[in-house]
Amino acid sequence: MKYLFLLHDDEDNWDSMEETRKNEIFGSYMAYTEALRKSGAYIAGAPLNHSREAKRVRASGVHDGPFADGKEQLGGFYMVEAKNLDDALDWAARCPCASFGHVEVRPVWNIGE
Repeated sequence: MKYLFLLHDDEDNWDSMEETRKNEIFGSYMAYTEALRKSGAYIAGAPLNHSREAKRVRASGVHDGPFADGKEQLGGFYMVEAKNLDDALDWAARCPCASFGHVEVRPVWNIGE
């Protein structure tokens, strides 16, 4: 079954973070991604630009971001294949984002596959 991991954290922390810390975090994400790949669970994943660069489209027009009122914003995602929810939750708990933000785990509907 496919699961989407939505990675939420305080994106403003990144802007003020020291370069060495950014490199440590990037390294932990690269190791996590490689572990997902080696296991066969990895389908896709990517970090997102700051929410201030986002656009929201409605029938009434296009609106500029950011849109979140809280401290944590959507900062990236992973799409994984897991046997069940417990396996997906195990992978999500190992995601670096779980240490300083949170990972929302959402099952993906299986439509026509």
